[in-house]
Amino acid sequence: MSYEAISVFDMFKIGVGPSSSHTLGPWRAAGLFISKLKAMDLLNRVETVEVRLYGSLAKTGKGHGTDIAVQLGLMDEDPENFPVENLTTVIQSIATDQKLNLGGSRFIPFVPGKSIIFLMKETLAYHPNGLSFSAKLSDDRVLTETYYSVGGGFVEQEGEASGKKDMVQLPFPINTASDLLHWCMKGLSISDVVLENENAWRPEEETRERLLHIYRIMQECVYRGCHEEGTLPGGLNVRRRAAALNKKLLKGNLYKDYDGWVSAIKEGGSEFSYILDWVSCFALAVNEQNASFGRVVTAPTNGAAGVIPAVLLYAAVFCACASDDQVIRFLLAASEIGSIFKKGATISAAMGGCQAEIGVSSAMAAGALTELLGGTQRQALMAAEIAMEHHLGLTCDPIAGLVQIPCIERNTMGAIKAITASQLALQSTPDFAKVSLDAVVKTMWETAIDMNTKYKETAEGGLAVNIPLGLIEC
Repeated sequence: MSYEAISVFDMFKIGVGPSSSHTLGPWRAAGLFISKLKAMDLLNRVETVEVRLYGSLAKTGKGHGTDIAVQLGLMDEDPENFPVENLTTVIQSIATDQKLNLGGSRFIPFVPGKSIIFLMKETLAYHPNGLSFSAKLSDDRVLTETYYSVGGGFVEQEGEASGKKDMVQLPFPINTASDLLHWCMKGLSISDVVLENENAWRPEEETRERLLHIYRIMQECVYRGCHEEGTLPGGLNVRRRAAALNKKLLKGNLYKDYDGWVSAIKEGGSEFSYILDWVSCFALAVNEQNASFGRVVTAPTNGAAGVIPAVLLYAAVFCACASDDQVIRFLLAASEIGSIFKKGATISAAMGGCQAEIGVSSAMAAGALTELLGGTQRQALMAAEIAMEHHLGLTCDPIAGLVQIPCIERNTMGAIKAITASQLALQSTPDFAKVSLDAVVKTMWETAIDMNTKYKETAEGGLAVNIPLGLIEC
């Protein structure tokens, strides 16, 4: 059997909202196209570029900022480091000047409304999130490349085998939860197994440093989201709620910085309702940042980016699990559970509905939290199973194609379900569990196949067609 090698940094990517599949993926695809032009020494011979968006990318691309993403990608901007505060200015200047700085080296004519084509009624066979780039060269040749944004910021080029780019040999190859449990039976925790695999890519110290950087980005995202007020972009007039809830819960307590803010939260109490409100606040904060083109970490997607930070902060703030080692263990364990879903099913809402995003993120958080709180490997996998079992069939029906309603609130529910699933597993004997994680992964994929296309990130079903836009006031 062949095993696909997926790193923790494939599952956790730093990028810009609002969608990993519709924003980050197309951005990276555009970057890959520019890299190919450079490698072929053709960049200086390009006269015009045309972008074609297919399927779900076309149907919800405007709401997800796909057109914005491909323009930034064609400029060879890095989504991890691009100054998000400059995004509006940069995009407006392209529209006004009708020029784009191709590859960051030369300007070519570019009219977003004409150069980016939304093919609403066309879907490519391989995946609903398809896009192609065509560059007309000075000798009248046209170079066209097609890419697929397959979820979580992962991109595949047409004609290239999935998962074959990195031929690293892992000491503990894993495709399924059974594989993972097999290696754990050697006396290793889930995070131990994952860390050993990561050592095949890079030195352990580098992995630890990068994971702590991922955590810092998550912390900054939550903190910013808890202090920014106003209305989210896109036209739905959705008001931010995290900042107001933050103020209410702190009851006027003052703090100087992030650490002071966390101390104030801890001093506020330990009642169930108080903790519940903070978990919700953490998740709201992340996804409100995501919805406003803020910097987030795919976990495993942007649309579900709030679940894991909310549960990780719950563990750090309310469960005294805040050491660097504990944070690293949490992220390692979570990533492996996410990769099992990616290998056996999907993490793309355009393929599987929201069960593939919120459901997977909840399962990742549940399993990781269980290990962190002292659970066995079997209990951690049981928690992941419970979390996903109760997200099966969840549809993706974003109103107006925006990652706002119901996406933002769904992150709070995914976080709470993860904590509940963890507690259930910690109080249970996994040997008597009736449903395995592998069975749930298989079931999720079968459910995804059976799900009507209109519930797969098209804004053509569910809430997206039953809520009059003029009546929305959140």
